[in-house]
Amino acid sequence: MSARTSPVIAFAVAAAGIAIYSVMDTLMKRLSIDSGAYSAVLWRSWVGVAIMTTIFLARRGRWPGRHALTLHIARGATGGISVVLFFWGLARVPMAQSVALTFLSPLMALFLAALTLGERIRRAAILGSLIAGGGVLVIAAGEVQAQASTQVVLGSLAIILASVLYAVSLVLLRRQAQAAGPVEVALFTMLVIAVLMTPAAPFVAAWPAMAQWPSIAVAAALGSISALLLAWAYARAEAQVLAPVEYTAFVWAACLGYAVFGEHVSLFTLVGAALIIAGCVVAVRRPGPGPQSEAGL
Repeated sequence: MSARTSPVIAFAVAAAGIAIYSVMDTLMKRLSIDSGAYSAVLWRSWVGVAIMTTIFLARRGRWPGRHALTLHIARGATGGISVVLFFWGLARVPMAQSVALTFLSPLMALFLAALTLGERIRRAAILGSLIAGGGVLVIAAGEVQAQASTQVVLGSLAIILASVLYAVSLVLLRRQAQAAGPVEVALFTMLVIAVLMTPAAPFVAAWPAMAQWPSIAVAAALGSISALLLAWAYARAEAQVLAPVEYTAFVWAACLGYAVFGEHVSLFTLVGAALIIAGCVVAVRRPGPGPQSEAGL
């Protein structure tokens, strides 16, 4: 079934996952500002585990094998550090700028996939990533001129580091999605993150206020849905095809940042967004005749 799924359909499903994740980002930014990134990620992860465990048991899921469990642990550990760094930075940097910096991830994932998964890098994927990368540079130039405080610089550095780790996570997701179903991938990734973060909770986390629990629950539900959609898509298309879908998050971040936090979008940002969308369109084009990598089958 995976081999017969159109890359365009997989791309569309992944895009829906990113849109849902962007709404979750908005909730998490508010929670991170109010309680700190560590607390926000910790409690969201445990609520997400509860949601996904219910689905996993209802589907009569089984404990993963050794190979799949190793991948779950590797991606959970990498993703956990990445997500804490990202939300720490997000609390200090406008959403549009934060998401623009994360666009380093798909570009790095493109080449990591070639090195680790044996995927052949097609010219369309390279061209699309270069166009989108140009858009990122335009956005970064505009945001640097507008924001230069110490907190913004530190937040930006945290997000850049998070992007490096997220690139590794994207490639691991491709391998993970081929070894296990979407529900198992989503559950065990969140479980690993929650378990690894819990020992430090008494020292660095705070118990959420009663008014914050609805936001935590909604964020966990949105994160779970997004994880399921992305795992489904990555099981059916190459990482280099799906990686550029991350760029669509910028449009959502710009709109939600303005609507919720009053963050304005500059002309630099609009021009960059246009280039990013163009890059996504180019990268998702159906490949021409020729041999495909085994990872894409």
